[in-house]
Amino acid sequence: MNTTLTVLAVDRNRHNLELLEQFLGGVSYRIKLASSLGEFDEALASGEPISIGLIDLVGFDPGIWARCEQLRARNIPFLVLSSRPSPVLQHESLSHGAQGVLLKPLTMRQLLGLIHALLGG
Repeated sequence: MNTTLTVLAVDRNRHNLELLEQFLGGVSYRIKLASSLGEFDEALASGEPISIGLIDLVGFDPGIWARCEQLRARNIPFLVLSSRPSPVLQHESLSHGAQGVLLKPLTMRQLLGLIHALLGG
C-alpha cells in the first residue's frame, strides 16, 4: 500500500464516503474521511500530509469555501463534486482553488484517472 498518497474525501453522506474509502483504499491510497466541517477542520489541523481533496459541497454551508482556501494555500489540489452542472458553482469552485468540478455519478475509472493526473503521473 502506498501510504504517502492520501486522499481527503469530504461529503455529508457517510455512505458515499464509505464507498470511496473501499474503492480508493483498494487501489493503494490512504483515505481521510470528513462528513462535517469540524472533521474537515480536524483533517487540516492534524498535520498529516494530504495529497488531494475530493469535496462534495452538498449540504455544507458557505464556510466550506474557507476550508477549500486552506487547501489552496497549502498547494493541495482538490476537485469539487456536484450532482448537476452549474456555471455559478463552476466559477465559485475555481475561484476558491478547485482544479475542476466533476459531475456525479462518477465512474471509478474517470476518478482514478483524474487523481492520477493531478498527482503528477
